[in-house]
Amino acid sequence: MLLYSAMGALLIWTAILLLPWRPWGVAEQISAAAPGAHSGLEEITALIPARDEAHCIADTLQRLAAQGRLARIVLIDDESSDGTGELARGLGLANLEVINGQRPPPGWSGKLWALEQGLQRAHTPYVLLLDADIALTPGILDALLGKLQRESRDLVSVMASLSMATVWERLLIPPFIYFFKMLYPFALANADSPRVAAAAGGCILMRRDTLLALGGFAALRDAVIDDCTLARRVKSAGGRTWLGLSRDVFAARPYPSLASIWNMVARTAFAELRYSTLLLLLCTALLVVLFVVPVIGLTSPDYATRGLCVAAMAAMVRSYLPVLRYYEQPKLWALTLPLAAALYLAMTWTSALRYFRGERSRWKNRTYQR
Repeated sequence: MLLYSAMGALLIWTAILLLPWRPWGVAEQISAAAPGAHSGLEEITALIPARDEAHCIADTLQRLAAQGRLARIVLIDDESSDGTGELARGLGLANLEVINGQRPPPGWSGKLWALEQGLQRAHTPYVLLLDADIALTPGILDALLGKLQRESRDLVSVMASLSMATVWERLLIPPFIYFFKMLYPFALANADSPRVAAAAGGCILMRRDTLLALGGFAALRDAVIDDCTLARRVKSAGGRTWLGLSRDVFAARPYPSLASIWNMVARTAFAELRYSTLLLLLCTALLVVLFVVPVIGLTSPDYATRGLCVAAMAAMVRSYLPVLRYYEQPKLWALTLPLAAALYLAMTWTSALRYFRGERSRWKNRTYQR
């Protein structure tokens, strides 16, 4: 049984490496433009939902203001208890408007309701949806606007670089990007076909008319994975999207402990599987074959099994190295990918068990029932 499982693992890893759309690659990148390389930022309204973000909101707003003169920056203070709104107002930014968000109506997620309130203040051709903990390097908004206009996209988004300072972050954050790219291959998500759609909600620039044509945020008001849902709606309506990586968009929020990463992943993991028990079991079987079997097989007394598992491990490492190189992490971390996969599988089961108990999602002291 181990021999056949090892053969299956090697075949699947080989197929992954040979896929023409290279889901493990990092070709989809964007970097900050040179200062003054593109004009038109005055056609953008930035919408920033913020709930208890006093620790980072000043840096986020100041970095956004340093991009250039936007038409307006609208910060929606989503019932913060730590003075987020007052701190933002105290910065004295000329084009900043801070509004006090109202409690979400039934059926709405907090973030999407905050964005819907902010959208009422946006009258420009483009809207920037920016998480409160996302910092931008000067010139990256120029680059995003240029890409959207040059390639006639309706939506462009960036997967922000997350903190990779602690041991837990180095173990689990690069695999987080790696598994997301495997689940939503960027090359396919960026193609015109609506079969694969994905976006990264931390930083999205899109055409306002496209968003309004979908029905605004009301069209996805209860979505747990709101970014990918938005991209899917845009592509289903005939729009074009783009998703890529950037080191010029980065998150200020650290994940210093295993628990912090665990809860971040468990919030949406089962939703990624469409709350399907069958997909959960298939995902479990696949991860066991791909990541557990090659490790166990290394100790097998059978030479053929050991050889197959060594080859499968080599292919696994080969597929993970591009992500590690992009984020400038030591190559030896590639050997920890099976451990990371096992932990992510456990997080997914945690997400599923919470759902079976009636909890669909939990974030920022809000619980959304099934």
